[in-house]
Amino acid sequence: MSVTYGRTVPAGGKLARKTDAGAVRKVERRKSQLNYRLRRYGTEAVAMLFGLVIAIWSITPIYNMWMIALATHDGVFAGNIWPEHPTLQAFVVVITENFWYLANFWHQFGNSFYVGLMVMFLTLLIGSLASFTVGRLRLRLGWMLTNAALMTYVIPASFLAIPFYRIMQVYGLTNNLWSVIAALTTFATPYAIFIFSQYGKSIPMELDESARIDGANPLQIYYRIYLPLMAPALVAVGTYALLLAWNEYLYNFLLLSTPQSMTVAVALAQFLNSDESPWNFMMATAIIYAMPPIILYYGFRRYMAAGLTMGGVKG
Repeated sequence: MSVTYGRTVPAGGKLARKTDAGAVRKVERRKSQLNYRLRRYGTEAVAMLFGLVIAIWSITPIYNMWMIALATHDGVFAGNIWPEHPTLQAFVVVITENFWYLANFWHQFGNSFYVGLMVMFLTLLIGSLASFTVGRLRLRLGWMLTNAALMTYVIPASFLAIPFYRIMQVYGLTNNLWSVIAALTTFATPYAIFIFSQYGKSIPMELDESARIDGANPLQIYYRIYLPLMAPALVAVGTYALLLAWNEYLYNFLLLSTPQSMTVAVALAQFLNSDESPWNFMMATAIIYAMPPIILYYGFRRYMAAGLTMGGVKG
């Protein structure tokens, strides 16, 4: 027995109220956990459904390319989910250039490689030299150079196509691969300068000062210290520049006009000039043309992630 506000309350009643309160809290806690699990599972289900839709949306064009490439000429528009008689004939025709649209395929493939490699080399050279000059030699008002380079992206590249064409026409560079190389290097360099400048801030200046004490000149510091430590950023930006040149169509179409000077990106559009387009040959050509960037990306994706992550953080 206990006394509460002048009343006598049995001890058993007080214990019963405590037991009921504990049971209520336990039930509420279980309900809260159940609601949390339902919300979490619901969120995960929605995210998985959304991811599945995005995956199907992304994979369907690739699947369609392979399906058409493996089909015969008469079975391209048969409406089947998979070709009834899949064949590698289209790939053989492309590799052997056994079709009049593909007469210069490997030469055009070489043009694409040449343009891509030169754009990558010039972008890395100009971008690394500019960032080294601004960041390591402490150029006065050097930050203005980096910001001015980025401001060039305010103007869309398509708006500059006609001026670029006119400039190349004046200098006699139309229908020349170097006209495309110059244009694409111009578009890739500002991004390279920005990434290299941000990545370079993670390299201690004490290394440069120690090298100067040992008698190294700026060129030696750039070649022996700066470039080796910038390797992840160089791989990331170099891959970006190569893929930019590899996938470019507008400037290739404007500046290159003969089959001998075209890249594969422009040559693919030539398939649509005839009344009866060989879609299986075109898809096989596109798949072969897409292989080098895929191999390059998956070969260097670790370095690309490191370079872009470090370069994207302002110090």
